[in-house]
Amino acid sequence: MAETVEIPSSPVAPSKLRSVATAVWAAITHAPVTLGLVAALWIVGVVQGTIAHGPTEGAVEKWGVGLQAFRDGHWWSPVTSAMYCGGVANYVNTTLLVLVVGVSVERRIGVWRMLGLMLVSQVGGALLAVATIWIGARAEEGWLFSISNYNEMGASPAAAGLALAATFGLSALWRRRVRLLLIAGLLTWALYVGHIIDLQRFCGGAVGLLAGVLVFGRAVKGRIGAPSHAETRVLVALVVAVGALGAMLTVVVDYAIGPLSTYRDLLVFPAWTEEEVRNTCADPEFALDCRRALAGDALRGLPGLLLGLAPALLLLVIAEGLRRGRRLAWWLGLVMNLFMIGLVAWAAYQYFRHPVPNDYPGSKPDAGWILFSYLEPVLLCVVTVVILLATRRHFEVRVPRTNLVGFGLYVLGTLAVVGFGYLWIGQLVSDQFDPQPSAADLLLDLPVRLLPTGYADFFGVRLLPTGHIAKLLFGYTGLVFWVVILVGLLALFLRSRTTSEPGAADRARALLARGGSNLSYMTTWGGNDYWFAATDDAAVAYRVIGGVAVTTGDPFGEPAARRSAVAGFADFCQDNGWTPCFYSVTEDVRVAAEKLGWSAVQVAEDTVLPLPELKFSGKKWQDVRTALNNAGKAGITAQWWRFPEAPLSISEQIREISEDWVADKGLPEMGFTLGSLTELNDPQVRCLVAVDADGRVHGVTSWLPVYRDGGPVGWTLDFMRRGSTDFRGVMEFLIASAALGFKEEGAEFLSLSGAPLARLDRGDEPGVLQKLLDFTGRTLEPVYGFRSLFAFKAKFQPVYQPMFMAYPDPAALPTIASAIGRAYLPHLTPAQGLRLVRKVVG
Repeated sequence: MAETVEIPSSPVAPSKLRSVATAVWAAITHAPVTLGLVAALWIVGVVQGTIAHGPTEGAVEKWGVGLQAFRDGHWWSPVTSAMYCGGVANYVNTTLLVLVVGVSVERRIGVWRMLGLMLVSQVGGALLAVATIWIGARAEEGWLFSISNYNEMGASPAAAGLALAATFGLSALWRRRVRLLLIAGLLTWALYVGHIIDLQRFCGGAVGLLAGVLVFGRAVKGRIGAPSHAETRVLVALVVAVGALGAMLTVVVDYAIGPLSTYRDLLVFPAWTEEEVRNTCADPEFALDCRRALAGDALRGLPGLLLGLAPALLLLVIAEGLRRGRRLAWWLGLVMNLFMIGLVAWAAYQYFRHPVPNDYPGSKPDAGWILFSYLEPVLLCVVTVVILLATRRHFEVRVPRTNLVGFGLYVLGTLAVVGFGYLWIGQLVSDQFDPQPSAADLLLDLPVRLLPTGYADFFGVRLLPTGHIAKLLFGYTGLVFWVVILVGLLALFLRSRTTSEPGAADRARALLARGGSNLSYMTTWGGNDYWFAATDDAAVAYRVIGGVAVTTGDPFGEPAARRSAVAGFADFCQDNGWTPCFYSVTEDVRVAAEKLGWSAVQVAEDTVLPLPELKFSGKKWQDVRTALNNAGKAGITAQWWRFPEAPLSISEQIREISEDWVADKGLPEMGFTLGSLTELNDPQVRCLVAVDADGRVHGVTSWLPVYRDGGPVGWTLDFMRRGSTDFRGVMEFLIASAALGFKEEGAEFLSLSGAPLARLDRGDEPGVLQKLLDFTGRTLEPVYGFRSLFAFKAKFQPVYQPMFMAYPDPAALPTIASAIGRAYLPHLTPAQGLRLVRKVVG
């Protein structure tokens, strides 16, 4: 909840009917052409009677587009094909897409350019699709050849092109996200369903994207940089999920003929229809197939549907695990795709050895034809395996051993319960099977019952259910097993691991409340392990990287125990063969480390504002007073929120501002002692947000508590993000407002946190290492702006406190430097490294 709330007087809310009417009228006045196009589409559909079932065959032949239309000389077909849509679902989808995109685009670029984009996308998409079909038909490619003699109609290519062109008006983050989703959706329909309109829709989107460069090119908001660590996980998860969803799509859509439609044979297995069962059992020569069909008929309905979808559902669960960075999900995804590749290879080998006689009368099968025919189902599997191997470093979140063991016992328990139920009930109704089974027969049949329907066909039909209870047992045994396993696996992925041992995080938080440095709350962040003193009165948060145990600030806990914790942690590291490194620590830790014979160097400068006597008076505070005054004139207020409890309208704007900041930089987001959105999601962290009268967020800061004797006595600035706003003094306004608010609450000080690789010149002659760090700070200034940040904090007239890095052996400095670099940039790729070097050098 917000901690300070002002409730202004407000007028009586208008009626819902009036609000709707006002919104409709605003849309009509601001986007009349968009609404006119939608109205025309529906009016023509109603008049021609194409809403329910689409255009007639004659209309498609005359006005539709396709390779056949150009063979017939219908040069007008790329334009006229947009007159109708293929059924009510297509009308609704096209309408929604045009309305969502068209209203905003029409306001921004005007009527004529919007119409031009739609026309270019519709016509260009049709021409590109027809050209693709023509090339494929000449090459006798099966899919494209099969659609070369047909025409189709629909206005969705124009809508798809307009939607992709409109992404140029989005921020860098949302531009990437929307394009990814649109292109993935269009490509999925084209490659899985594979109708002419699906190919044309994808081509129309591609043409619209290219045309958008000309229309929006100069107004693009920021450059799309490399995806962040979290976004890379999302991209890989999407690749895996698209395979599953595409396969499921082929079951829903009638007559899916796309080149990847055969991928469904590996993931989804539709139940047998009555007609298929009847036709199969009509010929005595197909007795074995008839028995398989009858077994499939017993699975008709919900059990057969869900059991047939089990492999696809498993892939979706794995995709969720990948999205969360789980290493187990990475392994499962890799194994499952390799299994499907091996299965298809085995099927191709068996077909080569034992071909169907009718396929090759009087000759042996052609190895090239078999390879090509069986390549399509595994193409996506191969691509997925390559992507998983290339992105392995992004999936480092390991499932705790205790959770993994628990899941194993959970699987065994499920298997035992389901197996016992199948054997017990099967014996009770054994007369409802053909042949009547013994307990041994049921036990041998149990593994087949647990397999998805398609895979069960490989093992033949040992038992055939004939009675009602036997059919229920036949279908629900495998279904219950898969539902329980999938739910358990999903729960395993949803659990997060924060420490190396159970309860360590809670112990650390309890010690943190006794006291620590200004950065000590960062020890609660993910990625830290904990060492505890034998007396349990102090702790150190650390992470081991390349054999170096890098701490997150000072030891914390009882003040009297912190200095001795330095030596205790050093001994702990020595026992484990690690090089200890106390990083971003205070003068007290530096002194304690030097008593051990260690060296130390300044790596940052903390900036502290004492609050009891704080006043914004005098010439030095002019910038701060100006920011406060300008905020008042602009109607911008500072609101306190806890991010997990903030309204969606606030939290989503904060999220977008942050992600835009990462995307626009084109460089990886730094971590370790620099917080991100993840660290905001903590009820103990307070966020101060600059919000105007319209609810727009102009900037946000987050504040970490500094504890002493069980309660907070100060607050440390962590997260700072400024939106794309004309109010340029938003950070000064937020920090000043926070200082006044905390002063009123009785806090002793604010820390504006340490500026890495920046320090106050105290007139001392720096050593060689200090000079090297100063040079590094100057070199990285164009990229990360640490020194500019340090200069900005000087506006608040702070007290400067040096922060050090303490280390035992100067010979280990290269290794320590590498470990700290990896701590700040744990997911830096070679490409990002080269981009970083170019920015530094250039």
